[in-house]
Amino acid sequence: MIRVTADTNILISGIIFSRGKPFQLLELAREGKINLTVSDAILDEMADVLPRKFNFSLKGVEEARRRIQAMARTVTPGVRLDVIKEDPPDNRVWECAVSSGADYIVTRDKDPLRLDRYDAIPIVSVADFLELERVRTL
Repeated sequence: MIRVTADTNILISGIIFSRGKPFQLLELAREGKINLTVSDAILDEMADVLPRKFNFSLKGVEEARRRIQAMARTVTPGVRLDVIKEDPPDNRVWECAVSSGADYIVTRDKDPLRLDRYDAIPIVSVADFLELERVRTL
C-alpha cells in the first residue's frame, strides 16, 4: 500500500472543507486505500492552527485530532531534519516521511514543491498525488 505523509495544511483543509482534493486524500486514508502517516508534531501543529486561524473550539480540535488519528498511522520520527529553512515546522513533515518510509510527501506549500523530492521521496501537490493514485488503481 502507498505510504503518504501530508503537510499540515492538507490535513486542515481536508478537515474543514468536505469537498476538494485534501478531503479526497483523507477519504482514501479513511477507506484504507492509502497508508497516511502523521506524527505528534504534525498533530500538535494542526491543533495550534485550528483555533488560531479557524476559530475551532477545544472540543473541535480534539475531534479533528481523533479523526486524523483514526485514519492515519502515528509514527515517532527517529531523525531530526533541517531541510525547509523558510518554514521550520515543515521539517516535522519531512521527519515523519523519512521515519515512516513514505512513498510521497503531499503539500500545497510552494517552497517544498520546488524541491521536487527529498532523498528518494517525491514531493507532490495533492492534485498530482490524486491523479497518480487514480492511474495506479486503474
